[in-house]
Amino acid sequence: MGVKDILVHLDGAAPGPRLALAADLAQRLGAHLAGLFVVDVPLPVIAAADGGGGLALASLLEELRAEELAKAARGREAFEAALGPLGLAGEWRQEEGAALGILPRHARHADLLVMGQPHPGEAAAMALLEATLFASGRPLLLVPHAGAPARTGRRVLIGWNASREAARALHDALPLMAGAEAVTVLVANPEDTPGAHGEQPGADIARHLARHGLPVAVEVVTNRELGAGELLLNAAADLGADLLVMGGYGHSRLREWVLGGATRTLLREATLPVLMSH
Repeated sequence: MGVKDILVHLDGAAPGPRLALAADLAQRLGAHLAGLFVVDVPLPVIAAADGGGGLALASLLEELRAEELAKAARGREAFEAALGPLGLAGEWRQEEGAALGILPRHARHADLLVMGQPHPGEAAAMALLEATLFASGRPLLLVPHAGAPARTGRRVLIGWNASREAARALHDALPLMAGAEAVTVLVANPEDTPGAHGEQPGADIARHLARHGLPVAVEVVTNRELGAGELLLNAAADLGADLLVMGGYGHSRLREWVLGGATRTLLREATLPVLMSH
Protein backbone atom coordinates (compact mmCIF):
# COMPACT_ATOMS: atom_id res chain seq x y z
CA MET A 1 0.00 0.00 0.00
CA GLY A 2 1.34 3.41 -0.93
CA VAL A 3 0.72 6.91 0.38
CA LYS A 4 -2.59 8.17 -1.01
CA ASP A 5 -3.67 10.67 1.67
CA ILE A 6 -1.37 13.38 3.02
CA LEU A 7 -2.42 15.85 5.71
CA VAL A 8 -0.43 19.05 6.25
CA HIS A 9 -0.97 20.98 9.47
CA LEU A 10 -0.94 24.78 9.25
CA ASP A 11 -0.79 26.91 12.36
CA GLY A 12 -0.04 30.50 11.46
CA ALA A 13 3.73 30.01 11.23
CA ALA A 14 5.41 30.53 7.86
CA PRO A 15 3.92 27.66 5.79
CA GLY A 16 6.28 27.77 2.82
CA PRO A 17 8.69 24.89 3.52
CA ARG A 18 6.11 22.41 4.80
CA LEU A 19 3.63 23.24 2.04
CA ALA A 20 6.27 22.89 -0.69
CA LEU A 21 7.40 19.55 0.70
CA ALA A 22 3.86 18.22 1.16
CA ALA A 23 2.83 19.33 -2.33
CA ASP A 24 5.90 17.71 -3.91
CA LEU A 25 5.19 14.44 -2.10
CA ALA A 26 1.54 14.52 -3.15
CA GLN A 27 2.55 15.02 -6.77
CA ARG A 28 5.26 12.33 -6.71
CA LEU A 29 3.10 9.76 -4.93
CA GLY A 30 -0.21 10.53 -6.63
CA ALA A 31 -1.72 11.42 -3.27
CA HIS A 32 -4.62 13.58 -2.15
CA LEU A 33 -3.45 16.56 -0.09
CA ALA A 34 -5.49 18.11 2.71
CA GLY A 35 -4.60 21.24 4.66
CA LEU A 36 -5.85 21.59 8.24
CA PHE A 37 -6.02 24.69 10.43
CA VAL A 38 -7.40 24.39 13.95
CA VAL A 39 -8.73 27.59 15.49
CA ASP A 40 -7.85 26.76 19.08
CA VAL A 41 -9.21 29.49 21.33
CA PRO A 42 -10.86 28.68 24.70
CA LEU A 43 -14.57 29.32 24.88
CA PRO A 44 -15.26 32.50 26.88
CA VAL A 45 -16.58 32.09 30.40
CA ILE A 46 -18.40 35.25 31.41
CA ALA A 47 -18.37 35.90 35.15
CA ALA A 48 -20.27 38.97 36.30
CA ALA A 49 -19.19 38.72 39.93
CA ASP A 50 -16.25 41.05 39.40
CA GLY A 51 -18.36 43.80 37.91
CA GLY A 52 -17.47 43.41 34.26
CA GLY A 53 -14.19 41.52 34.30
CA GLY A 54 -15.87 38.56 32.66
CA LEU A 55 -17.09 40.72 29.80
CA ALA A 56 -13.58 42.06 29.30
CA LEU A 57 -12.25 38.51 29.16
CA ALA A 58 -14.87 37.53 26.62
CA SER A 59 -13.93 40.52 24.50
CA LEU A 60 -10.26 39.56 24.67
CA LEU A 61 -10.98 35.98 23.68
CA GLU A 62 -13.06 37.18 20.74
CA GLU A 63 -10.12 39.30 19.60
CA LEU A 64 -7.86 36.26 19.84
CA ARG A 65 -10.35 34.23 17.85
CA ALA A 66 -10.45 36.92 15.16
CA GLU A 67 -6.65 36.78 14.95
CA GLU A 68 -6.72 33.01 14.57
CA LEU A 69 -9.37 33.23 11.87
CA ALA A 70 -7.21 35.73 10.01
CA LYS A 71 -4.26 33.32 10.23
CA ALA A 72 -6.50 30.54 8.93
CA ALA A 73 -7.50 32.68 5.95
CA ARG A 74 -3.85 33.34 5.12
CA GLY A 75 -3.09 29.65 5.53
CA ARG A 76 -5.87 28.70 3.13
CA GLU A 77 -4.61 31.21 0.58
CA ALA A 78 -1.09 29.76 0.79
CA PHE A 79 -2.41 26.19 0.61
CA GLU A 80 -4.46 26.85 -2.52
CA ALA A 81 -1.56 28.70 -4.10
CA ALA A 82 0.68 25.68 -3.53
CA LEU A 83 -1.80 23.28 -5.15
CA GLY A 84 -2.77 25.37 -8.15
CA PRO A 85 0.42 25.30 -10.28
CA LEU A 86 0.80 21.54 -9.76
CA GLY A 87 -2.81 20.68 -10.55
CA LEU A 88 -3.11 18.70 -7.34
CA ALA A 89 -6.30 17.29 -5.88
CA GLY A 90 -6.74 18.70 -2.41
CA GLU A 91 -9.07 20.13 0.17
CA TRP A 92 -9.02 22.74 2.92
CA ARG A 93 -10.19 21.79 6.39
CA GLN A 94 -10.85 24.18 9.25
CA GLU A 95 -12.18 23.41 12.71
CA GLU A 96 -12.55 25.27 15.99
CA GLY A 97 -11.72 23.56 19.24
CA ALA A 98 -8.85 21.87 21.07
CA ALA A 99 -6.05 21.04 18.62
CA LEU A 100 -4.78 18.31 20.95
CA GLY A 101 -7.87 16.28 20.07
CA ILE A 102 -8.69 17.52 16.57
CA LEU A 103 -5.29 17.13 14.89
CA PRO A 104 -4.69 13.46 15.87
CA ARG A 105 -8.26 12.63 14.76
CA HIS A 106 -7.66 14.03 11.28
CA ALA A 107 -4.22 12.42 11.11
CA ARG A 108 -5.69 8.96 11.75
CA HIS A 109 -7.57 9.26 8.45
CA ALA A 110 -4.42 9.97 6.43
CA ASP A 111 -1.33 7.99 5.44
CA LEU A 112 1.12 10.72 6.40
CA LEU A 113 1.01 13.86 8.54
CA VAL A 114 3.30 16.80 7.74
CA MET A 115 4.00 19.25 10.58
CA GLY A 116 6.34 22.17 11.06
CA GLN A 117 9.01 22.29 13.76
CA PRO A 118 8.15 24.87 16.42
CA HIS A 119 10.60 27.66 17.11
CA PRO A 120 12.40 27.57 20.48
CA GLY A 121 10.13 28.77 23.23
CA GLU A 122 6.86 27.83 21.52
CA ALA A 123 5.76 25.53 24.31
CA ALA A 124 2.17 25.01 23.15
CA ALA A 125 3.22 24.15 19.60
CA MET A 126 5.83 21.70 20.90
CA ALA A 127 3.30 20.05 23.21
CA LEU A 128 0.94 19.61 20.24
CA LEU A 129 3.71 18.10 18.11
CA GLU A 130 4.73 15.64 20.82
CA ALA A 131 1.17 14.61 21.63
CA THR A 132 0.30 14.08 17.97
CA LEU A 133 3.36 11.91 17.37
CA PHE A 134 2.23 9.49 20.06
CA ALA A 135 -1.56 9.78 19.71
CA SER A 136 -2.18 9.76 15.96
CA GLY A 137 -1.00 6.26 15.07
CA ARG A 138 0.40 7.66 11.82
CA PRO A 139 3.88 8.58 10.57
CA LEU A 140 4.79 12.22 11.10
CA LEU A 141 7.08 14.11 8.75
CA LEU A 142 8.67 17.00 10.64
CA VAL A 143 9.80 19.96 8.53
CA PRO A 144 12.47 22.11 10.23
CA HIS A 145 11.63 25.77 10.83
CA ALA A 146 14.97 26.78 9.30
CA GLY A 147 13.77 25.49 5.93
CA ALA A 148 13.93 22.27 3.96
CA PRO A 149 14.60 21.08 0.43
CA ALA A 150 11.59 21.15 -1.87
CA ARG A 151 12.14 17.42 -2.42
CA THR A 152 13.12 14.78 0.09
CA GLY A 153 14.06 11.11 -0.15
CA ARG A 154 17.08 11.24 -2.48
CA ARG A 155 19.72 10.76 0.22
CA VAL A 156 18.26 9.01 3.26
CA LEU A 157 19.68 8.32 6.70
CA ILE A 158 18.00 5.67 8.86
CA GLY A 159 18.52 5.57 12.59
CA TRP A 160 18.31 1.83 13.29
CA ASN A 161 18.24 0.16 16.72
CA ALA A 162 16.14 -2.87 15.69
CA SER A 163 13.20 -1.73 17.85
CA ARG A 164 9.51 -1.93 17.04
CA GLU A 165 9.37 1.83 16.57
CA ALA A 166 12.34 1.84 14.19
CA ALA A 167 10.81 -0.97 12.13
CA ARG A 168 7.51 0.87 11.94
CA ALA A 169 9.17 4.12 10.83
CA LEU A 170 11.23 2.34 8.20
CA HIS A 171 8.17 0.63 6.74
CA ASP A 172 6.23 3.92 6.73
CA ALA A 173 9.11 5.68 4.95
CA LEU A 174 9.49 3.20 2.07
CA PRO A 175 7.21 5.11 -0.35
CA LEU A 176 9.20 8.31 0.27
CA MET A 177 12.49 6.47 -0.35
CA ALA A 178 11.54 5.01 -3.75
CA GLY A 179 14.23 5.93 -6.27
CA ALA A 180 16.69 7.11 -3.61
CA GLU A 181 20.27 7.70 -4.71
CA ALA A 182 21.74 6.57 -1.39
CA VAL A 183 20.39 5.04 1.82
CA THR A 184 22.56 4.78 4.91
CA VAL A 185 21.61 2.68 7.93
CA LEU A 186 23.27 4.05 11.07
CA VAL A 187 23.56 1.67 14.02
CA ALA A 188 24.79 3.46 17.13
CA ASN A 189 26.23 1.54 20.07
CA PRO A 190 24.69 -1.83 19.11
CA GLU A 191 26.17 -3.46 22.21
CA ASP A 192 23.54 -1.61 24.25
CA THR A 193 20.83 -3.85 22.76
CA PRO A 194 22.32 -7.35 22.79
CA GLY A 195 20.45 -9.87 20.67
CA ALA A 196 18.40 -7.28 18.81
CA HIS A 197 20.54 -6.99 15.69
CA GLY A 198 21.55 -10.55 14.89
CA GLU A 199 25.09 -11.64 14.17
CA GLN A 200 26.09 -8.46 12.31
CA PRO A 201 24.39 -5.17 13.32
CA GLY A 202 22.53 -3.62 10.41
CA ALA A 203 23.08 -6.51 8.00
CA ASP A 204 19.56 -7.95 8.13
CA ILE A 205 17.79 -4.63 7.63
CA ALA A 206 20.21 -3.74 4.83
CA ARG A 207 19.28 -6.94 2.98
CA HIS A 208 15.61 -6.10 3.48
CA LEU A 209 16.10 -2.64 1.97
CA ALA A 210 18.14 -4.04 -0.90
CA ARG A 211 15.22 -6.30 -1.81
CA HIS A 212 13.22 -3.12 -2.23
CA GLY A 213 15.76 -2.01 -4.82
CA LEU A 214 17.43 0.58 -2.59
CA PRO A 215 21.18 1.29 -2.68
CA VAL A 216 22.02 0.75 0.97
CA ALA A 217 25.12 1.02 3.12
CA VAL A 218 25.56 0.34 6.85
CA GLU A 219 27.55 2.37 9.35
CA VAL A 220 28.11 1.08 12.88
CA VAL A 221 29.22 3.73 15.35
CA THR A 222 30.34 3.41 18.95
CA ASN A 223 30.33 6.75 20.72
CA ARG A 224 29.67 7.27 24.43
CA GLU A 225 30.19 11.02 24.41
CA LEU A 226 27.23 11.99 22.22
CA GLY A 227 23.59 11.04 22.47
CA ALA A 228 21.84 9.19 19.66
CA GLY A 229 20.13 12.38 18.47
CA GLU A 230 23.43 14.24 18.13
CA LEU A 231 25.01 11.27 16.35
CA LEU A 232 22.17 11.20 13.84
CA LEU A 233 22.32 14.93 13.15
CA ASN A 234 26.09 14.82 12.68
CA ALA A 235 25.83 11.86 10.32
CA ALA A 236 23.03 13.56 8.35
CA ALA A 237 25.22 16.62 7.85
CA ASP A 238 28.24 14.54 6.80
CA LEU A 239 26.18 12.55 4.29
CA GLY A 240 24.20 15.48 2.92
CA ALA A 241 21.01 13.63 3.81
CA ASP A 242 17.65 15.18 2.90
CA LEU A 243 15.56 12.76 4.98
CA LEU A 244 16.10 11.15 8.38
CA VAL A 245 14.00 8.15 9.38
CA MET A 246 13.73 7.02 12.99
CA GLY A 247 11.34 5.67 15.56
CA GLY A 248 9.60 8.04 17.95
CA TYR A 249 10.28 6.90 21.50
CA GLY A 250 8.60 7.66 24.79
CA HIS A 251 7.61 6.17 28.11
CA SER A 252 4.07 6.30 29.48
CA ARG A 253 3.93 7.72 32.98
CA LEU A 254 0.45 8.19 34.46
CA ARG A 255 -0.87 8.43 30.88
CA GLU A 256 1.52 11.27 30.03
CA TRP A 257 4.28 10.73 27.50
CA VAL A 258 7.86 11.35 28.51
CA LEU A 259 10.08 11.68 25.45
CA GLY A 260 13.15 9.56 24.89
CA GLY A 261 16.41 11.46 24.50
CA ALA A 262 16.86 11.05 20.74
CA THR A 263 13.23 11.92 20.04
CA ARG A 264 13.45 15.07 22.16
CA THR A 265 16.65 16.14 20.41
CA LEU A 266 15.30 15.63 16.90
CA LEU A 267 11.97 17.36 17.54
CA ARG A 268 13.78 20.44 18.84
CA GLU A 269 17.02 20.52 16.85
CA ALA A 270 16.38 18.81 13.51
CA THR A 271 17.98 20.54 10.54
CA LEU A 272 16.47 18.28 7.88
CA PRO A 273 13.07 16.62 7.36
CA VAL A 274 12.54 13.77 9.83
CA LEU A 275 10.01 10.96 9.46
CA MET A 276 9.05 9.50 12.83
CA SER A 277 6.62 6.76 13.76
CA HIS A 278 5.67 5.46 17.17
